[in-house]
Amino acid sequence: MAIRDWPAAERPREKLLARGAGALSDAELLAIFIRTGTIGKTAVDLARELLSEHQGLRNLLDSPPGALNGCHGLGPAKVGQLQAALELGRRYLESGLQRHGALSNPADTRNYLKARLRAYPYEVFAVIFLDNRHRVIAFEELFNGTIDGASVHPREVLRRALYHNAAALILAHNHPSGVAEPSQADQAITRRLQEALALVDIRILDHFVIGDQEAVSFADRGLL
Repeated sequence: MAIRDWPAAERPREKLLARGAGALSDAELLAIFIRTGTIGKTAVDLARELLSEHQGLRNLLDSPPGALNGCHGLGPAKVGQLQAALELGRRYLESGLQRHGALSNPADTRNYLKARLRAYPYEVFAVIFLDNRHRVIAFEELFNGTIDGASVHPREVLRRALYHNAAALILAHNHPSGVAEPSQADQAITRRLQEALALVDIRILDHFVIGDQEAVSFADRGLL
């Protein structure tokens, strides 16, 4: 039976409009992007198959666009729509960092950094630059590495901080292993950066380590 023949309360789009997006399952949300099914299969059926093949929504959406083009029910246009939706989500989280002026909500920061850095298969070191009222000036991914780590150069971090006329920084990097526990090397580079930046009166407010499920804060751990 085609989705258009389902009761209105069960159709994904009508259900979303009536009850909100939170009422839909992963398959129903994905089906709204897929839009049309194939012979003998609805868009919801195709969505369930995609989620099963990729072992869940997270793995599906983290797949490179090229890897999705060959998936049944996902052509280039639909893959493009999914990528656009992901980027909109990231930008929404980013706007949350700046919406209230001074950066005061650690949860917004944590969620934004997780959305930006968690999916990388290699280590990325990033910085949020803040003014003297802790308002966000810019976010930059400064160093990329291998699956084992990224080389971080304090001189470059200092150069970019001076370029932005930043008064404070929040550091972040991901662990592709998925384990967010700070390493001895993470603590050592943080101390080096603190020392270098202190010479020009720039503070490090926090350093987040992004894992698969969580983001560990140096500040919360008493490591700063």
